[in-house]
Amino acid sequence: MNTERDSETTFDEESQPNDEVVPYSDDETEDELEDQGTAVEPEQNRVNREAEKKRETFRKDCTWQVKANDRKFHEQPHFMNTKFFCIKESKYASNAIKTYKYNGFTFLPMNLFEQFKRAANFYFLILLILQAIPQISTLAWYTTLVPLLLVLGITAIKDLVDDVARHKMDKEINNRTCEVIKDDIQVGDVIRLKKNDFIPADILLLSSSEPNSLCYVETAELDGETNLKFKMALEITDQYLQIEDNLSTFDGFIECEEPNNRLDKFTGTLFWRNQSFPLDADKILLRGCVIRNTDVCHGLVIFAGADTKIMKNSGKTRFKRTKIDYLMNYMVYTIFIVLILVSAGLAIGHAYWEAQIGNYSWYLYDGENATPSYRGFLNFWGYIIVLNTMVPISLYVSVEVIRLGQSHFINWDLQMYYAEKDTPAKARTTTLNEQLGQIHYIFSDKTGTLTQNIMTFKKCCINGNIYGDHRDASQHSHSKIELVDFSWNTFADGKLAFYDHYLIEQIQSGKEPEVRQFFFLLSICHTVMVDRIDGQINYQAASPDEGALVNAARNFGFAFLARTQNTITVSELGTERTYSVLAILDFNSDRKRMSIIVRTPEGSIRLYCKGADTVIYERLHQMNPMKQETQDALDVFASETLRTLCLCYKEIEEEEFAEWNKKFMAASVASSNRDEALDKVYEEIEKDLILLGATAIEDKLQDGVPETISKLAKADIKIWVLTGDKKETAENIGFACELLTEDTTICYGEDINSLLHTRMENQRNRGGVSAKFAPPAYEPFFPPGENRALIITGSWLNEILLEKKTKRSNILKLKFPRTEEERRMRSQSRRRLEEKKEQRQKNFVDLACECSAVICCRVTPKQKAMVVDLVKRYKKAITLAIGDGANDVNMIKTAHIGVGISGQEGMQAVMSSDYSFAQFRYLQRLLLVHGRWSYIRMCKFLRYFFYKNFAFTLVHFWYSFFNGYSAQTAYEDWFITLYNVLYSSLPVLLMGLLDQDVSDKLSLRFPGLYVVGQRDLLFNYKRFFVSLLHGVLTSMVLFFIPLGAYLQTVGQDGEAPSDYQSFAVTVASALVITVNFQIGLDTSYWTFVNAFSIFGSIALYFGIMFDFHSAGIHVLFPSAFQFTGTASNALRQPYIWLTIILTVAVCLLPVVAIRFLSMTIWPSESDKIQKHRKRLKAEEQWKRRQNVFRRGVSSRRSAYAFSHQRGYADLISSGRSIRKKRSPLDAIIADGTAEYRRTVES
Repeated sequence: MNTERDSETTFDEESQPNDEVVPYSDDETEDELEDQGTAVEPEQNRVNREAEKKRETFRKDCTWQVKANDRKFHEQPHFMNTKFFCIKESKYASNAIKTYKYNGFTFLPMNLFEQFKRAANFYFLILLILQAIPQISTLAWYTTLVPLLLVLGITAIKDLVDDVARHKMDKEINNRTCEVIKDDIQVGDVIRLKKNDFIPADILLLSSSEPNSLCYVETAELDGETNLKFKMALEITDQYLQIEDNLSTFDGFIECEEPNNRLDKFTGTLFWRNQSFPLDADKILLRGCVIRNTDVCHGLVIFAGADTKIMKNSGKTRFKRTKIDYLMNYMVYTIFIVLILVSAGLAIGHAYWEAQIGNYSWYLYDGENATPSYRGFLNFWGYIIVLNTMVPISLYVSVEVIRLGQSHFINWDLQMYYAEKDTPAKARTTTLNEQLGQIHYIFSDKTGTLTQNIMTFKKCCINGNIYGDHRDASQHSHSKIELVDFSWNTFADGKLAFYDHYLIEQIQSGKEPEVRQFFFLLSICHTVMVDRIDGQINYQAASPDEGALVNAARNFGFAFLARTQNTITVSELGTERTYSVLAILDFNSDRKRMSIIVRTPEGSIRLYCKGADTVIYERLHQMNPMKQETQDALDVFASETLRTLCLCYKEIEEEEFAEWNKKFMAASVASSNRDEALDKVYEEIEKDLILLGATAIEDKLQDGVPETISKLAKADIKIWVLTGDKKETAENIGFACELLTEDTTICYGEDINSLLHTRMENQRNRGGVSAKFAPPAYEPFFPPGENRALIITGSWLNEILLEKKTKRSNILKLKFPRTEEERRMRSQSRRRLEEKKEQRQKNFVDLACECSAVICCRVTPKQKAMVVDLVKRYKKAITLAIGDGANDVNMIKTAHIGVGISGQEGMQAVMSSDYSFAQFRYLQRLLLVHGRWSYIRMCKFLRYFFYKNFAFTLVHFWYSFFNGYSAQTAYEDWFITLYNVLYSSLPVLLMGLLDQDVSDKLSLRFPGLYVVGQRDLLFNYKRFFVSLLHGVLTSMVLFFIPLGAYLQTVGQDGEAPSDYQSFAVTVASALVITVNFQIGLDTSYWTFVNAFSIFGSIALYFGIMFDFHSAGIHVLFPSAFQFTGTASNALRQPYIWLTIILTVAVCLLPVVAIRFLSMTIWPSESDKIQKHRKRLKAEEQWKRRQNVFRRGVSSRRSAYAFSHQRGYADLISSGRSIRKKRSPLDAIIADGTAEYRRTVES
């Protein structure tokens, strides 16, 4: 048993997660994991030889078949799936995407079905049917039909407007132009794409106008990164499929993996011309990317529409409802129960009354000889109808109207409008506004969301001296900001903002040769591609960091001009020099550096290297004099959250290079483990380096990001960053945006794994994860008072959450349980593993939530969604996810609220979001202003709504004790119909739309006001029952004071006004005045509109009542209007007016007294701010936290500025990307570089 336990919780050292690797998605098969890392020989004969041998095995995994230019092939019966009964559809999706819910035929039935799924709407439908039965109903049918039609109609119109917007968005996406051989895009079609075209499906690149059919794509819509990536077609398709006639007759057959969500992986084989060719992700162009720097390319559609990888990553579209929605439904169910109990009690009372009094009163005989119990049964349904307004039918439509208005306020907010890109904020849904005021956790992407994805050269350290501060040419510091003038440099692009004039003086004077050497290294040691358009130099880099460094060198006088397969040309302060490139030692995530070996025009050989300080310092010569000064500079740059690289060089003797070159060539053609062999050879030459200095690049945050995060933290909102970026970069951004500070203790994956392992052992010792009884009290993982943060990579996340796939032998795969005992044991084992996994995940969430900040890096889109789901599941907290790329869509859909950053990164995240805007900083206004106001308004609205409906309805209850429990109404039918529609609706709607306890500026200045929503303080079951009690007491006052006033009363004219109709008018008048004045007491923010609505509603009531009680309308509709002359007769009596005033006073004065006492003795935070709002009007300016830097003490490592993957070195050294004519053969042989070609990694 112990052995089994240990095997579940331990892992080999070799299998420890790799922080630099993005883990594969969880839908990976076991065979794929087992095949991982096997080397593929490039020789075509080996591929052909093994293809037939493995074809049967291959087909088990690669069951997706595509035939080029043959649509009938994909329409064969065995490719059809049964959708519904006998209706079948092709398993190959069309290329159109669909985010809308309805079409012209389905709108009415589907919308009505969805609306009647709401308990209240279905209840009123049943009520309407009951009212059509004469024996039951004492109310006219129109009292229910009119409000029900109003509710259904307004909701349907709102849903229709939302869906029309989705139709327009889908139409915009689906109508992107693309040249195809046939009418529309389907699987197997050959399509042509041009520069700047969006890729409409997942396609296999066949050929392009670039050399060797290269194609450059921008993946901003997938991952938010604007740097270009290259794809390359197969050599065979590049050779034969350049002409359109050949493309139209192309009949290749492809077998590949089924559609899946793995953006970085593709496995398949092309069968053509009696040969087979392996396909991988480097040959696939994904939907959502954009063609750049490639005039024309052709491709074969592999996956279309919903089958594309970008759509597979989108996750399921979830129907989102707010916390208040769920609470409101439970409260409606509570009212249902109260309604049934009250109706049953009154029905029993009626049966008793009939038995005791009714049967013996001849004047009450109605011609029916029904028993008292039967009459009580009928009266039960009668009271269900009479008291139906306890369940407020207009509640839902009023909520929808308020939400719609609040959504428009978000759309119209000019302070969330981004003028640079003409992008306003947009509420893409109208059902979640109040939830914005209850957020506990924010999950944010990094690239393009927190950052601009723009790298800027800010500072550097050369020969121990730091450059980049505000200095003049005499090395004197100045507070005056004056930009460096680069007009002396013809190659300067004019975009670099630099303020240290002393560095320019050093470059131009040449007093320190290391300064020029520094920028020369930046201009030559890279894998940047150069292009000239209209005489202007344009660089295309594998990462924005590298592009920023080469651009910086260009501005400082060392411009990279051109490169061939074996040369590179640089302008050095106006002098063009060409260097022979002998080798490029490319970057990867393990090496964290890159080098280039060149031969100068003078004949000497030099190695130039740049990389992370951790790896460069290990390889420096012992006699480097500036190591400590440079380290101090790196510490300074780290404290300023800049991304750094160390630069160094080395002179190489001819003999040393010749000997090393032999090893390099041997490693370059190795048939297996080529990358490992090359890395080993690189190590031999990259040693005894001379340190030149370090660069410091700023990964520019969006404006206002630190301020926004600071404000949200004060509002007790925790922010987690989920990114595919590497650990160092993510950590650096954490410091830049002040999620992390110098006094933060950071826990990494290995620390967390150890803590969780210890906790699991402790829980097992206390009774195991199966112990369900008497759960132990929660034990914190960390001592209180410490500021801690968690930084964890995707690989560690899989390890910790037990999501990591384990390899299983083929023998185990074939072993099935044969006996019932084996089946039972296997089932128990699976259950134990599931319980252990659940407990482990819960422990991780508890641990992470104790940290002030959490950063998950190198995570897949599926992992992002998993982290959000874990917090939702185990913390029951309201979550918000914000991102800008397609890799954020799953996370956005999983969170309670999804926010898309709209801009240059495409529309995929925005299309899937609930709210969108252009800058992260607008999030504080969305939550702290609009979210908080929406929550407060909705809570006030609901509390008041339940109050006014109970005050209105329960008058019938008190009246029942005086009418034999006969289900007789206390009001006129038309008053019951119009009470919630006209007499009391507008003031509460305006309060729900316009009310605010404090201004927007004070809301932002005091983020602590936000916590009331997080803690559900303004609307919960306690508040609900208080509102009901208030309504019950008001209804008692409304009934019993007029009842007492009417007993044995004679008017001034000697007439007795104590008839039923006059009583109904008196109670109704007092009710309308009371509830409208009550909304006045609840209103915090008074405007002319509010005042007009309150007094206007009261005036409207009297106007309609006098009209409905007139003789003229009675003549026209005698059966519908029976209170003829009642209003004019009753309300001319001063005694009645005194009764109404007394009733209103008794209802409202206690409320005024309680409000006064609570604001005086127990004021809330908003009450205090309201009281001193004039003094607090001056807006407080946010100040950035000052970093305390101690020289020589490095509290953390700065991020190194490199891409996540290899650069263009393979491409350059192979010569496949070079546009120029090929060099003469003798020149290539003379340079000795013809054999340096390396294959592109598969």
